[in-house]
Amino acid sequence: MVARSRDAPDVFAKLYDRHARAVFRYSASRLGREHADDLTSDTFLVAFELRDRYDTAVQTALPWLLGIATRLIRRRRRDEIASWRATAASQGLGGDGTVHAVYDPSGEADDRIDAGLAMSSIALAVAKLPKRDRDVLTLCAWSELDSVGIAEALGIPEGTVRSRLHRVRKTLRTHLEAGKVRGNAGLARETEVQHERV
Repeated sequence: MVARSRDAPDVFAKLYDRHARAVFRYSASRLGREHADDLTSDTFLVAFELRDRYDTAVQTALPWLLGIATRLIRRRRRDEIASWRATAASQGLGGDGTVHAVYDPSGEADDRIDAGLAMSSIALAVAKLPKRDRDVLTLCAWSELDSVGIAEALGIPEGTVRSRLHRVRKTLRTHLEAGKVRGNAGLARETEVQHERV
């Protein structure tokens, strides 16, 4: 479709129909729903302008599109970091429409508190990641790409994708475990204070 759109620009609309939802989901996960519409539009506009450079040997255009979206997100780094920090501050109840804003009112209160503490710890860790690691993590978590597709989207070797994912997972696991320890210590102290009052 990308190759055909070089001579017949209206064919590009089919590419939009096929991949816009995936680009929107990925954009919303990184910047929130309020920025995702603009970012999705910008991604397809840039793709249309660069369609002559597309490597037609690649079977699907999704890695190419998500690579463009990732580069556009890098330009909005402050917005993304602010989104992650807001998620951390609200203990998982992020901005309107964000993928990482999860709230289930039917769940048990203890489970919601634990999930909120975990999300807060993870969101702070994600906000502190170098952008190259955050790009790999978010493409892995919120796109339909495997490690080969992520490598293609970012223009890096597949081995680099795997090593960055390994490092990021280790970092997030450490932050999550540290958050549990702090959360349990705070809960224990609160219980002591309540018993002293009784």
